[in-house]
Amino acid sequence: MADKVYVNFEVPDDIVDKTFEAVEIARDTGSLRIGTNEVTKYVERGEAELAVLAEDVTPPEILAHMPLLCEEKDVSYSYVPSQNELGAAAGIDASSASVAITDPGDGEQMVEDLKSKLEDLK
Repeated sequence: MADKVYVNFEVPDDIVDKTFEAVEIARDTGSLRIGTNEVTKYVERGEAELAVLAEDVTPPEILAHMPLLCEEKDVSYSYVPSQNELGAAAGIDASSASVAITDPGDGEQMVEDLKSKLEDLK
């Protein structure tokens, strides 16, 4: 687990892989919000199905508010090790500190399964 103030639990590799896959499916068949400002807005509105946070964000204060906000708004969230990989999964040519799946598209069942597994990790 990364030594970051906002990382509250360790996510096993299989769940990380499924998280990236869910982001890619939502990118292709649903909808995503990319970047911490956008993710924050959609979590606050309760319109995010799943928030995905990168563990290697510097400075960590960029994402320090996200886990608490997600808990407050009852939005599931997961961690992935790399913001570069997260940006690539989201279909952009830059890194991304966070992504929100707002419509899982064809990955709806996968997102529901992820949410259940993530709840068990907390």
